[in-house]
This record gives sequence, structure tokens and C-alpha cells, in this order.
Amino acid sequence: MSTTICQVMGFIVSSLGVAGCIVSTSMDMWSTQDLYDNPVTAVFQYQGLWRSCVRQSSGFTECRPYFTILGLPAMFQAVRALMIVGIVLGILGLLVCIFALKCIRIGSMEDSAKANMTLTSGIMFIVAGLCAITGVSVFANMLVTNFWMSTANIYQGMQNVQNRYTFGSALFVGWVAGGLALVGGILMCLACRGLVPEESRYKAVSYNASGRNISYRTGPYKVASGYEPETKTRKGAGYEEAARSEDGRRSYPSKYDYV
Repeated sequence: MSTTICQVMGFIVSSLGVAGCIVSTSMDMWSTQDLYDNPVTAVFQYQGLWRSCVRQSSGFTECRPYFTILGLPAMFQAVRALMIVGIVLGILGLLVCIFALKCIRIGSMEDSAKANMTLTSGIMFIVAGLCAITGVSVFANMLVTNFWMSTANIYQGMQNVQNRYTFGSALFVGWVAGGLALVGGILMCLACRGLVPEESRYKAVSYNASGRNISYRTGPYKVASGYEPETKTRKGAGYEEAARSEDGRRSYPSKYDYV
């Protein structure tokens, strides 16, 4: 029961994380104009991964997509790639996870196959979450660097200073979504252990020696172990039946008895 609950919880949390990654990637407010020095302005600018927008005080908003790829910074394109890879891996992980749920039976699928599919989906969710967190963190680092460079230019009194941009709401959505996908992937990996059949696990096997314990007696003569066939005594001259002595040992005739 706990395995099913862990698996279902991992699926739900991962689904929320993947949905958050899609929403964050499609949002336009990755960076917003800083209004600290100019709280009253007629134009408010904000940018996303795919287009930049301008909102006027009258409420009219105009957005313009980026028509070029080569003109964009390399780190900006890397953020795009990371978010897209995270979304693709998350969607594939959801498809695999649906068929791996223990509460869903498809044909004669064994528990070992479901365990492998659960582990695969968990790894996909973890990688997707790491891609989303990395992409958002790289973009945030770019904003921090440009912000302090613009601030230094303002204090130096330089002309034609560009607007400063700060964190947008899409960054926080991306961080939370990446964390949810990461936690969901960990839950799926933990649920994989409960789906592995017990027959496939290695167990310690103790081996005991079978048979009777045979004790050997030291001495000049060999003591019968009980497993050897009885030797036939020869009948004839020179051979006499071995007589037992008082101490219980068997005595054999010497070589002078044959003469």
C-alpha cells in the first residue's frame, strides 16, 4: 500500500512540476523593468524567452517576438535549450509513468517491468527538474550581472544608460516547478524498490554438510568407519581368525605364523 501511495504522489508532484515548467517557459515576465528610481512611468517593459513586451499607462500592451536567433546572447539561447529539454523529458516521463502505475494493469505486465518503468520515469523527472532549475538560475545570474553594471553606469553619470531589469514572476514559477519535478522523481525512484519482486532479490544461503559425522581414532591400527564393506577372511593354512585382545583391539598374525 505504501508503494502505491508513494508512486501516485510522485506522479502527481511530477505532473505539477512539468506543468509549471511549461507555464514558466511560455510566460513573458522573465525580466521586468526596475521602477525603483522612477515609480511613475508611462511605459513599462518586460521580456521573456520568446518576445519582449511594452505596456503603456493607458493599458495597451504590445509584444514583439525575437525575429533573430544569431543576434541573441549565447547564454540566452542556452536557457531556451535547457527549458525545452526539461519539458520534453518531463512529458516523456509522464507517459512512461502512466503505464508504470501499480493500480493500472495492462495485459500480463509483470511487477519487474513496472519497476523498471518507474525507475526510468523517476530519472527523467529528476533530469527535467535539474534542467529547469539550471536554466532559471543561469537567466537570474545574467539579470544580476546586467543590473549591477547598469547601476554602476548610473552612478558614474554616463549618458544613454539602458533600463535596469530585475527578476520577473516567471523565474519564481520555474524554480518551484523544477523543485517539484525533482521531488517527484525522487519519490518515483523510492517507489521502484517496493515493486521489485522478492524472488529477484539476493538472499544469504547457508550450506550445511550432510551425512554422518565420522570420528577417526588415532592409533597404530585403522578403525572401521562403518561405510566400508566387510573384508572376507581367507580360509586356509597360515591364516587364522583374528582374536581380540583384552583391550578390545584386533590383533593380526605375524609373518612367522605363515612358515
